[in-house]
Amino acid sequence: MTFSVSQNPQSFSYLGNLNPEQREAVETTEGPVLVLAGAGTGKTKVLTTRLGHLLSSHKAYPSQILSVTFTNRAAQEMKRRVSALLDGQPVEGWWLGTFHSLAARMLRRHAELVGLKSNFTILDDDDQVRLLKQLLEAEGLDAKKWTPRACMGIIQRWKDRAQLPAQISAADAGEVAEGRLPKLYMMYQERLKSLNACDFGDLLLHMITIFKNPAAVNVLEDYQRQFKYILVDEYQDTNVAQYQWLRLLAQKQRNICCVGDDDQSIYGWRGAEIGNILKFEQDFPGAKIIRLEQNYRSTQHILSAANGVIANNKGRLGKNLWSADDPGEKVRVKGVWDGPQEAQMIAEDIDRLQRQKMPLSDIAILVRASYQTREFEERFIKESIPYKVIGGLRFYERQEIRDAIAYLRVIVQPDDDLALARIINTPKRGIGDATLQTLSTIARAKNIPMYAALKQLVETDEFKPKVRQTLANLVRDFERWRTQLRDSSHVDLVQIVLDESGYTGMWQADKSPEAAGRLENLKEFVSALEDFENLDTFLEHVSLVMENQEKDGGEMVSIMTLHSAKGLEFNAVFLPGWEEGVFPNQRTMDETGTTGLEEERRLAYVGITRARKAAFIYFAANRMIYGNWQSCLPSRFIDELPPDHVDVEAESGLYRGQQQGYGGGQYGGNRGGGGFNSPYSGGNMPAGGWKARRADLVDNSMAKISSTLESEAGFSINQRVFHQKFGYGTVVATEGDKLDIKFDSAGRKKVIDSFVTKASEAS
Repeated sequence: MTFSVSQNPQSFSYLGNLNPEQREAVETTEGPVLVLAGAGTGKTKVLTTRLGHLLSSHKAYPSQILSVTFTNRAAQEMKRRVSALLDGQPVEGWWLGTFHSLAARMLRRHAELVGLKSNFTILDDDDQVRLLKQLLEAEGLDAKKWTPRACMGIIQRWKDRAQLPAQISAADAGEVAEGRLPKLYMMYQERLKSLNACDFGDLLLHMITIFKNPAAVNVLEDYQRQFKYILVDEYQDTNVAQYQWLRLLAQKQRNICCVGDDDQSIYGWRGAEIGNILKFEQDFPGAKIIRLEQNYRSTQHILSAANGVIANNKGRLGKNLWSADDPGEKVRVKGVWDGPQEAQMIAEDIDRLQRQKMPLSDIAILVRASYQTREFEERFIKESIPYKVIGGLRFYERQEIRDAIAYLRVIVQPDDDLALARIINTPKRGIGDATLQTLSTIARAKNIPMYAALKQLVETDEFKPKVRQTLANLVRDFERWRTQLRDSSHVDLVQIVLDESGYTGMWQADKSPEAAGRLENLKEFVSALEDFENLDTFLEHVSLVMENQEKDGGEMVSIMTLHSAKGLEFNAVFLPGWEEGVFPNQRTMDETGTTGLEEERRLAYVGITRARKAAFIYFAANRMIYGNWQSCLPSRFIDELPPDHVDVEAESGLYRGQQQGYGGGQYGGNRGGGGFNSPYSGGNMPAGGWKARRADLVDNSMAKISSTLESEAGFSINQRVFHQKFGYGTVVATEGDKLDIKFDSAGRKKVIDSFVTKASEAS
């Protein structure tokens, strides 16, 4: 197409809307360029203006520019902005889209070079899993032990690393599928070709294979000549296959511009390789690095807090965000007693923000793990605060939680046909649709519940012996659990049911990326029952919660994980759970060491920079983790916050004191003074280092706040009490009708005061 825009630089009025660094990124069109675009610095504006500038200045036709995004939405937004930049002129024939869509477009042209036809089918996730399941069964492998979805996850990771079946080493393969997964990968690829199909991972993998094939060298050379300019968005999130595809295409012209932020690389767990952006200068010698550091989103206090945390990462290119606007409010750090108080205080803060006329839609709560949302959902329902969970389901709507609840519903109410149908074959017990249909038909014919029909049918010959025995075992399980419910704690019973049913084991055996989160949610589910006297009251509560559905069009607080929050922004952001083990996440650090810790720190940076006007960081001294109360240490990221940009707020006397630090850290007055409410001064350090000191500070502060409180039922700190199940103990803290008790034999527990008597009154 031909543009009517003059090539006179003075006519490029859009350049006047850019700051100096942005303009440099737009006008540096020749040679490799890496634009380090910090959070809120106008990354999209630079990308779209650069693309429009290449067209307006007639440096290239649309078909000579390859512009790569990570989402279709980003591609459409870029197309819209470029069209507006060009006074509404339509732009046809350009190569703008996601990695997968662009690779698919190429592969349709050259499919025969990898044994496919141009009309190949792209399989979705379910089709991939079904196909692999067939291959597992053909190899005589147990699909229950080696779940097809988990095996497929590993194969897709190999594809993300651009590894063909022949390139998989024994170390890569491990013991999954008895060490036969590389063979299954090869069989899977052969089966795809026979079906004239591929999966999403193949789109890039096949094109890389074609580009590297000496017999097809002209294919790569043609594309290298065609694409005079390459633009890439979110470069820090590229995996190895995407990186190789881009590098091959850019080798001839070398006019590649990658825009990204190494400090926002938070998707390592799904294949993103931060090394791609860190070694850009090595891959493209003579590359120009342009840093976008002027932020147009957040206040300076928020930016300085984020800068201070991320500066502790070693693997980064480095930049410092700044704002020309008012410095705003300091980041507020709040220490609380436990998770329930954290949720309560955040609800109170939200109420205060509402009174200040801040819409609920401008407020977000960003958690490290999805199981943390339950505490806030419970509190917000109680306080009638509308909310929505972004990027996921509400806690009680999640698959694993619905399954667990279904088991409990059958125990409490055997006539619940819907609950029984949900879990009768979950985990897999070899009970197919035909068996379930027979059971349902007989129940309807006799006008009895399915469970009653099930009890009758296990005594007859309608089912095959193997199915009958399986169903008989399930009936015995439910009868036993129902009996145990009368004799033991409902909390203990739920854990027994999840374990004995095989449900916990099912997710433990699942190697998919989601499995660990589901297990965490189940542990949080067990913890939730601690707040209820019995299963009946808990299930009634869940029913009421499920009725509290979102209402379209209303203002709602957003609750989401930090990973889901990337790219979003809010006036006020709450960051709860900043404790060691929760955030940074202990499992991540255990599995990936320093690399994992640095990604966790980047998550902290992302979380803080989502806030425009106000950021609140919370940490608790105690938290219910996996059904047990644990004392917590404040996150090391809190110690990394620059003291000049942070206010530590006292709550009910907790941590009342100066903004001073942990272990001689940045809150330490003269870099060695005492911490919050600390008995230490002048840098005195107890044995065990800064972690021991932080633990001591927490205990010291908790003792002070606890000594002033008394429960609603009249129990006081240090009072001896008796619990029917846990025996004798001493009250160490109170909150409303809840008591935190250190029992002589059972350890530390949190219980409702109505279940406790004073030791002097116990018989």
